[in-house]
Amino acid sequence: MESKASAQSSSQNPQNPSPKFTKNRDFLLHLEAYLAKRDGVDKLLKISRYATKVILATSVLSDSQPITARLKSFESSVGLSRKAFRLGKFIQDVNALRFSSFTTSYQDLIFSIIAYGGEGLYYFIEQFVWLAKAGLIDKKNLSSLQKMSAWFEFIGYIGSVSLKVRELKRIGEDEDCLVSIIKLSGGVRESGCLEEVDKLRKLKEKKLMKRLSVVQDLADGLMALADIRDGKGRLSAPLLISSAGLLSAIISTHKNWISC
Repeated sequence: MESKASAQSSSQNPQNPSPKFTKNRDFLLHLEAYLAKRDGVDKLLKISRYATKVILATSVLSDSQPITARLKSFESSVGLSRKAFRLGKFIQDVNALRFSSFTTSYQDLIFSIIAYGGEGLYYFIEQFVWLAKAGLIDKKNLSSLQKMSAWFEFIGYIGSVSLKVRELKRIGEDEDCLVSIIKLSGGVRESGCLEEVDKLRKLKEKKLMKRLSVVQDLADGLMALADIRDGKGRLSAPLLISSAGLLSAIISTHKNWISC
C-alpha cells in the first residue's frame, strides 16, 4: 500500500501525475502501481502456484520426468514465499473490525466479527506456520498450527460470504429503486436524469464485483475445507482444488488490478 507521504509527493509532481485520474491509463504506470502493492505481487504468485498445481494434477507429466520434480519444487517454494507476504496482514482485519459500521443490524455485527475475526486469526497463525516451514522455529507443532489456521480461514469465509450476500441484497434494492425512479420520469431519453443513470451504472458494476467476490470466497473456502479434511473426500480432489485456487487467483488479480 502506498504511504501518504509518497502519495502526496506524486500528486505534487506535475511530471508524475496520479494515474488514477487519467481516463486512458498508461499500462506500464498501472502495472507499476499494481506491483507496488503487497496483494498485487501475492496474487501473481498465487496464479503461478495454482497454475502449476493444475498442470501437476492433470497427470500430463509423468513422475519420472525431470520437469515434474522442478514444478513440485517451484510450487512449494512459491507457497512458502506467499506466506512471507502475510506478515502483519492480520492488522488490516483488526482495523476493519474497529472501523466497521454496526448501525445497520445485529446480524451484520455478528457476521463482521466472524469474517474479520476468523480471517485475522488465520493470518496471525500463518506467520508462525511460515516461521516453522522456514526453519526458524520447531516444526513439532506445525501440523496443529496448519489445522488451526485452516479452521479459522474457513470460519472467516463463512462470515465473509454472509456479509457479501446481504450487501448484494441491499444493492439489488437500491438498483430497483433507481430503475423505478427512471421509469417514473419517462425513461432515460425523455427524463434526462443523468445522475440516476450514472448511479445505476455504478451499482451494476459494484454488484458484479461483489458477485465475483462471493465466487472467490467460495473457491477459497473449498480449499480451506480440503485442508481441514487433509485432502480426503470428493471435494478435496487435487484437480478440483487446484482449479478453485486458480479461479480465486484470477478473480482477486482482476479486483486488485482495477482498484489500483
